Order: sequence, then C-alpha cells, then structure tokens
Amino acid sequence: MQTKPEARPELISGGKHRRFTFVLLDQFTLLCFSAAMESLRIANRMAGRDLYSWKLLGEGGDTVTCSAGTVFHVDADLEELPRDDTIMLCGGIEVQKATTKRVLSWLRREARKGLTIAGLCTASYSLAKAGLLDGKRATIHWENSDSFSEEFEDVDLTKSVFVIDGNRMSTAGGTSSIDLMLKIVAEDHGEELANMVADQLIYSSIRTDQDTQRLSIPTRIGVRHPKLSMVIQMMENNIEEPISPSILAEDVGMSTRQLERLFRRYLNRSPKRYYMELRLQKARNLLMQTDMSVINVALACGFASPSHFSKCYRAHYDTTPYRERGSKGVRHIP
Repeated sequence: MQTKPEARPELISGGKHRRFTFVLLDQFTLLCFSAAMESLRIANRMAGRDLYSWKLLGEGGDTVTCSAGTVFHVDADLEELPRDDTIMLCGGIEVQKATTKRVLSWLRREARKGLTIAGLCTASYSLAKAGLLDGKRATIHWENSDSFSEEFEDVDLTKSVFVIDGNRMSTAGGTSSIDLMLKIVAEDHGEELANMVADQLIYSSIRTDQDTQRLSIPTRIGVRHPKLSMVIQMMENNIEEPISPSILAEDVGMSTRQLERLFRRYLNRSPKRYYMELRLQKARNLLMQTDMSVINVALACGFASPSHFSKCYRAHYDTTPYRERGSKGVRHIP
C-alpha cells in the first residue's frame, strides 16, 4: 500500500494558482491526456496544496470517446475561457476528422484573447489548421511529420519530444506530455517540485525540448556501425531526391561494393532495396494522412512516374496506391 508522502510546502517557489482546460477531441489518445493530468495532480499532492486545477471541455458538452473506446463525460461545451487559462488540446487518431469548423473557430477566438494553447499528440494538426502555429516551432508524432510538413509549410516542424514557442506548446504524443508538464511545474514552482513529481511517476529520465522522439539509428536497426548509420541518415534526409548508391558510398569513404556488402551483412538487403522501403513507407503515410494526389505523393517520394510508383508500391504492400487511398477511412494515426 502506497503511503502518502510528506508534503513539502517550503520547497514551493511562487504561489500563483494556475488552471488548465483540457479539450478532448474525438478519438483522443488516453496516454497523452492522462500523463498530463496526473502530473498536475501529483504536483498538488507533493506541494500539500492546490497549485493547479483543471476542467474538461468537449464539442457538444456531453461525452467524448478516446481511441481506446472509453467514454469521458466532460464538464462543458466549448465555452469562453478566462484569459489566464491554459488550453491543453488533446488529439489522437483521425485528427483531421475531429478538427471540425467549430473547433477551429473556438481555437481562433480564444487565441485572439492571448491564451496559452498546447497541442498534445496529434493536436498540433488542429492548431496548425487554425493558423495558430504559423511562423512558430512545433512538434507532432513522428509518424505524422511527413504529412504535416507537406500541408503546413509555414510551421517550423521539429523532431523534439515537446516544443514551447511563446504562448504555443506542442508535444509528440505518448509520454512526452510528462516532459512538458514537468517543464511547466519547474518554471512555475521550481526544479525540486518537478523532480518530486517525476519520482512519484517512476520517471527517471526527464527529457528536455532538445531531446528527439525516435530512438537513434543504431538502436533502431540493432547495429552500431558509424558508416552504416551515416548512410541511413542521408537516405532518410533525401527521400524526394534520392541519392545514388555510388554517391552514398563515396560520401562515407567506401566503394559501392563495400557499401553493398555492409547492408547485406547487417540488414539482409541491398542499399537500393532499403532506400526503396524508406520511400515507400513515407508514401504510405502521405496516402493515409493527406489528400495529396497519388501523382504528387509519387513525386514527393522520389518517383519520376506514377506507373513506376504503383508498380513498386504493389510489389511491397500487395496493393495499389489507389486502393490504399480508398482504405484511408479505416487507417488510424497514433
């Protein structure tokens, strides 16, 4: 049985109460929401007083269903908020569908009043759609980054776990909500309270806005080979205009044959095949998450002709890009 830890009010710097308004979009992801709210609850518990309070809003003011199927009763509809509230917009799967005209209008209205607004998980899409991230740095779940970059060119998209740019905040989803909330608690009431909250959450590696979302390339592929990692990084950075294997090899001081042997030894495929799989993976994300035409998707992924793109796509995924686009309605975004 967990005993209640001793409150340490003497550690708390600053005494201003702060209220968060969580706005739950349809099919929001539970983890990004609960991680943020639990961080606030524990901060209150460790401080021995209510430093933070919160309420839940949702379009319609009745119930909102998360991506796990659990139904939440919200406190109110999209109502007008006090200027010192902080909005935490919680997104999830099919965020495009959940970003309704009414949600966009409400966001713009509250933004004009100067409220601080955060987009958790995929809710950065909603903020960008409302024009609230133009000229600002932001982040979103890595699987959504390709489609986001294509649609919102005026947003400086990063790969960070969270971003704070003025009165706009964004997270990459998952446990990154904890990192953002710990940053907020530290700024509001000091590092010691934030560390106490992290300890209660059994969260031993607090990340900053300088940390990136994905595992390093060596960790992802299970191989620690500097030149192999460098080549893969170059491939990932040059999807629209693929680099030939000979140039890739030359850039890391190898012959084309040596590069071929390196890929076959560690990844059991040729450099050309690995590169093709990266391009097709991006193409699939764009087909599922955007309304880009198949031709434009092909061009964005380095294919000179739609017919060649379709042939490669079918060979890899056993379906055509057009059929994949037709199944878009059942595809979920994390």
